Amino acid sequence: MKFTAKSQDVQQGFQLAPMIDVIFLLLCFFVATQIFSQWETEIDVKLPTAESGDIPGRLPGEIILNIRSDGTMIVNRQTLSLSDLSNLLRQIVGLFPGQPVVIRADRETQYEHIIRVLDVCRKLDIWNVSFATTEVITTE
Repeated sequence: MKFTAKSQDVQQGFQLAPMIDVIFLLLCFFVATQIFSQWETEIDVKLPTAESGDIPGRLPGEIILNIRSDGTMIVNRQTLSLSDLSNLLRQIVGLFPGQPVVIRADRETQYEHIIRVLDVCRKLDIWNVSFATTEVITTE
């Protein structure tokens, strides 16, 4: 039996199908994260107003913590106690140090509820904390 090597000019081309798969996966990821970030701002919290301030861009992976007027804390549409919040933030900070936290407190929320959340953040060494407000609408 004689085995001969045939020389074939096979050119390697750009594989388009895997690239399209990656693009669709990225698209699904960004659409899903946008939907979840919108859910967090739909919770019935009336934010205080501020005359100054900037509207910051959303940071990837930021934790939006909603505090209702009665002190109820909500993250990802789940009502949490103070110990549950502490455990959740501890796990997140363990995986992602420097994780940003946005506090959306109702304008009727007592100050002590906000301070309790800030104490938890401080104990867990969360330094990237910001507060959400709405713009003052003036009619001139």
